Amino acid sequence: MGKGPALIIFLASSLFLVFQNLEVVNAFGCAGSFINGNSSYVQNRNNLFSTLPDKVKANGELYNASLGKIPDRVYALVLCARGYEQNACIDCVELATQSIQTNCLNRTDSFRWGKDGEDNASCLVRSSNHTTFGKLELSPANIYPHPLGIDPFRNMTLFQREWDAMVNRTVEAATEANTSTVLKYYGALRAEFTEFPDVFMLMQCTPDITSQDCKRCLGACVRLYKSQYWGRQGGEVNRPSCLFRWDLYPFQNAFGNVPRSPAPPRPHARDKKGRGIGTIGIIAIVVVVLTFIYLSMLIGYIKVYSRRRKSRNGINVSGAEYSECDGHFMLRFDLRMILMATNNFSSENKLGQGGFGTVHKGTLPNGQDVAVKRLTKGSGQGNTEFKNEVSLLTRLQHKNLVKLLGFCNEGEEEILVYELVPNSSLDHFIFDEEKRSLLTWEVRFRIIEGIARGLVYLHEDSQLKIIHRDLKASNILLDADMNPKVADFGTARLFDTDETRAETRRIAGTRGYLAPEYLNRGEISVKSDVYSFGVMVLEMISGERNNKFEGEGLAVFAWKRWVEGKPETIIDPLLVKDPRNEIIRLIQIGLLCVQENPSKRPTMSSVIVWFRSETIIIPLPNSPAFTGSQSQSSESGTMSMSNIYTELSSR
Repeated sequence: MGKGPALIIFLASSLFLVFQNLEVVNAFGCAGSFINGNSSYVQNRNNLFSTLPDKVKANGELYNASLGKIPDRVYALVLCARGYEQNACIDCVELATQSIQTNCLNRTDSFRWGKDGEDNASCLVRSSNHTTFGKLELSPANIYPHPLGIDPFRNMTLFQREWDAMVNRTVEAATEANTSTVLKYYGALRAEFTEFPDVFMLMQCTPDITSQDCKRCLGACVRLYKSQYWGRQGGEVNRPSCLFRWDLYPFQNAFGNVPRSPAPPRPHARDKKGRGIGTIGIIAIVVVVLTFIYLSMLIGYIKVYSRRRKSRNGINVSGAEYSECDGHFMLRFDLRMILMATNNFSSENKLGQGGFGTVHKGTLPNGQDVAVKRLTKGSGQGNTEFKNEVSLLTRLQHKNLVKLLGFCNEGEEEILVYELVPNSSLDHFIFDEEKRSLLTWEVRFRIIEGIARGLVYLHEDSQLKIIHRDLKASNILLDADMNPKVADFGTARLFDTDETRAETRRIAGTRGYLAPEYLNRGEISVKSDVYSFGVMVLEMISGERNNKFEGEGLAVFAWKRWVEGKPETIIDPLLVKDPRNEIIRLIQIGLLCVQENPSKRPTMSSVIVWFRSETIIIPLPNSPAFTGSQSQSSESGTMSMSNIYTELSSR
């Protein structure tokens, strides 16, 4: 049997399973980064949790608290549902915190809608390593379906119509304007359905988010339940910011005084003689419709598969197609779609220009905004970067790496399509007198740590080993939440998994960020990126460009201050109120990364461990090398992501 028919059979057998698993469900509400169970962060969380039961109130008020110093500070939110006595609320919070400490020991983020003795969600405990107050959080989701299904001989079409109407009424009740903390974002309804005497439904959001965010959260809960467990006799879906539950019995104290609302009038389906069609007729109609849809999808796939076999360029689907690139499939965009998305590369959509081409903002037919990198026609070196970036980013997926959505190479056009990262590049913040004030120490540390995690993925955790070779502030993009994404892989170098170093005659990158062994002898290793990272850390702490320190560079300047016992003199004056010892610790890590001897530099995984531990003794650094600080590309055509996103922050 060929691959095509086998794939068709696989599609036919698993089609509905795919649709039923569109969202990953977390069993315990654990998320965020992995941490050591004995870390200072976990100790702070345990200490903070021990105080929560005495602080929470059984009247629906939200309690917000934090404990510890960055980066081990813990933030917590606690909320008790309405209708519970103080003692029951305290017991619920204690059980919820114990569950988090047991099941989410090694994760930074967690939430738990705690249960009372009757398995009712009566309180919320939520913790994170960043403040979550006022922020909508949808992931992860927990789902608890009723074990029994509804009698299949009941009129499910009518039931769904009445159920959907009840959902809409409950959402309105939960999100209607009400300034009372007790009643805000809380709705509990009891309804009479045509074939059920009572149906109970509860919706609740944390009172710190907006009404629109509450509706969005509750809608996501309802959709998840219907996509996975529709037909059960009840169920619950909860997320960090909201809770949804329904059942055929009063499952919470809140329903004691809730009046029953009547069911909507029952519409009767009639045949030509005026008789009711009945349950069997409805089932037959549903089966016929589903069969038709299923066969149509199957026939459509067969046609698509046939076209793919006839074409070397892949499957064309609405202006985009999948093409095989170095053994992996990648989205290939039709040039006409690119021209439409960018308004024919109009100057109004231009974001910036680099040595090998221009970048324009575009909007795809589905409404997604993208950054379109158009390489200069006939640029041989640009062609090399194009192939390199497509080949590498096709196989790399990490939250701290910029995402390549696809490419286009029709005729002389070579185009890369990226996710649009709205907050420009790091250099437009850290080196700007006004914008730098937005980079608090907490934000700077999160950016530094995110870059480090991206490098750990490139060096150790991905299926490849990749050396970036041009790591600098202008190649770090910031998303809407100021999370960093490493960008511009045009000069990156792919290593074998067991290869530790290599040599090259082609020195790519920017002086001042290049390791001395690479700049002078062409020696490449993961320690080359570590050196560049160290320079960036010192820039983040000082708020100054490396090339400002003419003749010696920032690394040498910082080393001299370290030897003098005055490392604090390089700290940005804007950080004067922030934890001095913690910042000096980061200076020490930065100096360790820029040491002249590559073997003395730490790995990026060691750097991550040092970031999160106050008990580990960090080695003392040796002197860095004198490399000069001219901030110019060793290859005059190297395309800087700084130029690409120059105008983003002003739009």
